[in-house]
Amino acid sequence: MTYATADARHLMLTSIADATEQLGAALASLGEAYEQLDEGTAEQLEAELFRPLQLAYGRAQRAHNDFAGRCGLQSRAFQMHPQSAPAGGPKALLAAALEAVDRADRGLAELQDSLLPVEVGDAELRAGISEVRELLGGLHARARALVRTLGR
Repeated sequence: MTYATADARHLMLTSIADATEQLGAALASLGEAYEQLDEGTAEQLEAELFRPLQLAYGRAQRAHNDFAGRCGLQSRAFQMHPQSAPAGGPKALLAAALEAVDRADRGLAELQDSLLPVEVGDAELRAGISEVRELLGGLHARARALVRTLGR
């Protein structure tokens, strides 16, 4: 199925925005978990999870806004909306954050697999999506390592 260029651009912008919103939700969950942890574990969470996720969130926002600007489309202002904290403390918050990261990564992977960024011919957007996905790549392993230390 082929898309008109304008439709494809709008679909890509929406997909990137949805993924960015998920990354914002993940950051909010990590922020809540941070507040519930002891100082040493909180610092580890910040270094191992929060910073890479924050970089990915910023890069996703920039990819979205730059692409919108290049195409003459309306960009979106993103905010980290705190979600209601699940019962279960920091472990549940980390799980919620990782679920949101997974949703974002899946959305970006589907966008890449659709080849729309190639068909529309936007190299900067393709690079931005790849960079975001690369930043998200090691979060699960680092989160598992952190969870193993909780409660010790």
